[in-house]
Amino acid sequence: MATLQQIAFQAGCSLATVSRVLNGEGPASDEMVRRVRRAAAELGYRPATSTARGTSRSSPVVGVLVPSVTNPVFAASLAGIQHRMHAAGHGVLIAQSNYDPSLEAKAVSALLEQRPTGLILTLCNAQTSEVLSAALPPTVLLNNLPVPRFAAAVTVDNHRAGREITRHVLQSGHARILYVSGHFASSDRARLRYEGYRAAMKETGLAPLESVEIRFVDGYEHLELTTAIERHRPTAIIASNDLLALGVISALRREGLSVPGDVSVAGFDGIAIGRLMSPSLTTMTMPDGDMGVAAAAMLLDIAENASQSRHLRLGHRLYVGETVQQLR
Repeated sequence: MATLQQIAFQAGCSLATVSRVLNGEGPASDEMVRRVRRAAAELGYRPATSTARGTSRSSPVVGVLVPSVTNPVFAASLAGIQHRMHAAGHGVLIAQSNYDPSLEAKAVSALLEQRPTGLILTLCNAQTSEVLSAALPPTVLLNNLPVPRFAAAVTVDNHRAGREITRHVLQSGHARILYVSGHFASSDRARLRYEGYRAAMKETGLAPLESVEIRFVDGYEHLELTTAIERHRPTAIIASNDLLALGVISALRREGLSVPGDVSVAGFDGIAIGRLMSPSLTTMTMPDGDMGVAAAAMLLDIAENASQSRHLRLGHRLYVGETVQQLR
């Protein structure tokens, strides 16, 4: 097996630099990181791995952080990541933040204790990446736009998706459209979708309504829309994700309102239960499983082949269900 000395010779740097790059424990320029990783890959170097208790581990692992393992969106992404990593002989370690930005640094630190080959992170807000450990292995953002520190990312265009689904609701004859979301501090995806909603409303000459924000973790079951309905009297509601859209439908029924007879509802993500329910949910379908596969492939390419970081944006599509009524 290749040694650190051989890697240093081929990369044209010191042994200390090789150690810093491969262990993620010190500063190194982007160019030097690429040279060391490329040399390590060409020489077939595989670092020794160990668990927190010091026992040997037969295969390398990657760490993955998501807001929730129970949300079907992130479950689909995790399945894609595990499928690609399994094919590459890597295990997957999973941590969740529960949509709490203050827990993200601690969760990442727990993953780092297992000495992962790299990280795939879905952060509440990519701007909070600055509070993470200074020394990180190769990292890919999933669902977050790239930032200077993390240039590698796999996303969809959430702003465009928000604009397109709002246009669909507008074209169905609705003008009083309310946006219901989890707290924007917990999801920059929800914020970008709201900004797309605002853009579409303004294009039509309509004033966008202020968003109704709730907790992601337990807000769905206890969603209360009485005040918002009385104040705005919306004919349609766009929810920032499909699970919340289901919560909106339940809340409307508790108010004695039917969907779509009294109020139309649309969401984002395209989870299976939305298509199975009656009436079927109108939603913007996201390629969550494919995004997980793409993030895993990108991470392997960066970690093992010293590839350049890049931003990959996948497509989305409108699923026209039955929860948006055409108004005359």
